[in-house]
Amino acid sequence: MFRQQLVNWINLGAMYALLAIGYTMVYGIVKLINFAHGEIFMTGAFFTWWFMTALDVPFPIASLIGIILATALGVGVERVAYRPLRNAPRFAVVISVLGMSIFLQNMARIVWGAEFQVFEVDFGRPPIILGDVVIPFKKVFILLVSLALMAGLSLFVKRTYLGKAMRATAADREAAEMMGISANAVIVLTFMVGSSLGAVAGILYAINYNSIDPYMGFNAGMKAFAAAVLGGIGNIYGAMVGGLLLGIFEGAGAAYISSMYRDAIAFAILILALILRPEGLLGEWRSGEKPKAR
Repeated sequence: MFRQQLVNWINLGAMYALLAIGYTMVYGIVKLINFAHGEIFMTGAFFTWWFMTALDVPFPIASLIGIILATALGVGVERVAYRPLRNAPRFAVVISVLGMSIFLQNMARIVWGAEFQVFEVDFGRPPIILGDVVIPFKKVFILLVSLALMAGLSLFVKRTYLGKAMRATAADREAAEMMGISANAVIVLTFMVGSSLGAVAGILYAINYNSIDPYMGFNAGMKAFAAAVLGGIGNIYGAMVGGLLLGIFEGAGAAYISSMYRDAIAFAILILALILRPEGLLGEWRSGEKPKAR
């Protein structure tokens, strides 16, 4: 029974990790939290659902279109809510992004309705049986996709020119610009990568729970933000670890305490992390840089 539950908890944590990466990447570059990131998560799922149901597009193609559209929306958020206020006080930027979050929630309600929508994907594959543990194929799919994307992001940040440009900009934007790196291009790239991962997380979340709604991004987004803080905001590996741990803690709390407190458990972990280790489990170390000793 415990091993069966552990599989579910790890799946949940993997989805939180993908979403948390978007928060921590944006913070690492612009030192601000993208509070509209949860809505990118939500729209990725809704775009995919709409193409599947309204236009009868197969799931792989519909999900690809959904990711592209949600990524474009994420870049639009940077262009509308961030770039005009880049030199403004941080409080103004926070208000702008919160307004964008509320706007996207309400636009989703207008376009797709406020009620829950059924999101079903038939993979046509039998469950995986490991001893007394029966794992539905969709759980395997969610975990494999999440791990593959996290591994791919790690290689991208460490090995590619664009990844190195992101790390340089996070470390010192002025010095990076003096070396010929366009900070604006890096910021747009960061929003693109973070938004695409958020959109994938939204689709996986919808597959896992078989339903979507316009407010799904707010709750999941706040938990992913907690995961990013837990791991070390600004640290992509910290976001991965924090997401996995948060999924396990939340699942264990719901199973052994009460499912009514699963949200409270997530935010209690955030509060404890801020009090006991505000720099996070792995510390803040800007997109691939080694953490500093305490």
